[in-house]
Amino acid sequence: MELAMANKGTKDCKVVWDNCLAVIRDNVDELSFKTWFEPIVPIGLNKSTLIIQVPSQFFYEWLEEHYVNILRKVIHKELGSGGKLQYKVVIEKQNDAELSKSVQLPSTYRPAVSNPPTKIPIDVYNSPNREIPNPFIAPGLKKHKIPSNLIPSLNFENYIEGDCNRLARTAGWAVAKSPGKTAFNPLFIYSDVGLGKTHLAHAIGLQTKVNFPDKTVVYVNSNLFYNQFIEAVKNDNKNDFILFYQSVDVLIIDDIQYLAGGKVATQEAFFHIFNHLHQKDKQLIITADKSPVEIAGFEARLLSRFKWGLTADLTVPDLETRIAILRKKLENNGVEFPDDVVDYIALRITSNTREMEGAMIAILAQASLNNKKITIDLAKEMIDKYVKSTAKEISIEFIQKVVSDYFKIPIERIKMNKRERAIVQPRQICMFFAKKYTKLPLAAIGAHCGNRDHATVLHACRTISNLYETDKKMREAIDEIDKKIKL
Repeated sequence: MELAMANKGTKDCKVVWDNCLAVIRDNVDELSFKTWFEPIVPIGLNKSTLIIQVPSQFFYEWLEEHYVNILRKVIHKELGSGGKLQYKVVIEKQNDAELSKSVQLPSTYRPAVSNPPTKIPIDVYNSPNREIPNPFIAPGLKKHKIPSNLIPSLNFENYIEGDCNRLARTAGWAVAKSPGKTAFNPLFIYSDVGLGKTHLAHAIGLQTKVNFPDKTVVYVNSNLFYNQFIEAVKNDNKNDFILFYQSVDVLIIDDIQYLAGGKVATQEAFFHIFNHLHQKDKQLIITADKSPVEIAGFEARLLSRFKWGLTADLTVPDLETRIAILRKKLENNGVEFPDDVVDYIALRITSNTREMEGAMIAILAQASLNNKKITIDLAKEMIDKYVKSTAKEISIEFIQKVVSDYFKIPIERIKMNKRERAIVQPRQICMFFAKKYTKLPLAAIGAHCGNRDHATVLHACRTISNLYETDKKMREAIDEIDKKIKL
């Protein structure tokens, strides 16, 4: 029935989507347009719902994460304020698996798919946090079920632990085991964009629900919190708004920095909510892009409360953690990449896990649409286009990988604090190129290469420079490695 409707509207849907693309092209850069919008195929139009086909679950998630605003605008422009977008996600692995999802833009739900069967039904999910649910008829007398707004796929099982996040993850696990009863209240998690603080916040909430099914856990982004407060003021039910949030057992507020600067009344409301929850031993989890010391635009009394519990930061993941993150993402979506492709993505993109996922999607899209195999050559082609500036930044990990491949030595041996003859020279070459191509201080280079001090690094660089001038074989080796590093 649905397919018949889609076929009936095929001609109209192309016109609608072409009109959408004309607007989108003017609002995104050319590379993003080619990567994320050209592969989309309009396949049907059912009244005010445009049906489009995208090549993977990754692709769908990326659109929802990064382009939902422009998609909402163009769909509403073409189909009116009630316009909807329905995705058909096709994953090719052994048997074709087709996923269908109808979304009222903007959607906040991104389902995870793990080893999909031939057909997977995904229910339509209308986000419950568009309006403020009022859980009380009279405070404390009649309690309604409160939606948590947590995304099931963002759990601890899918959250890869590494040195970059161990403190925050351990604290989060402790909070989930005993919410409101630990010294970590509030738990304040901060990091740059794309390093996993939102995932960790959801994971804590989900694990709390597993451990304490009867506890009320609510996740809210601070932008939505602000809009809810403004709506509550307009409707003269600000007290209901405050009572609603004071009624929860675990409050997770994401990206708190959006409440900074001029939003005095909203900060005042949050101050009262914070105080009430903290005094009642209810758990608060807050995320931000800066630490409480660096964050600006908050009242001093509220800012001081952010420091009451534990502040934990998330840093850039190391190579092993990045590889593990990529493999977990592929596994969860039923997709396979060759190991050398996964390694290449992790080596080339070092600053942001979202960038890694984006590169992975771009490779997958190219392979699916052009019927190509996923190879290291395709990965290099796509990543060099996808991350123009990032691809030019050479990391010490990448240098170590190139050197270890050249000498056929495990990279772990180069990092070991041992003076084996077979690894001394490769390690010196790593130091030489790290000094040449990275901005790391000598002490940091030494720390990556067997915990050597800065004097040892300088000695290694001088040794390799002298050998380059006097030893023909060494010159050839250095030139060959240099070419591979600059590829």
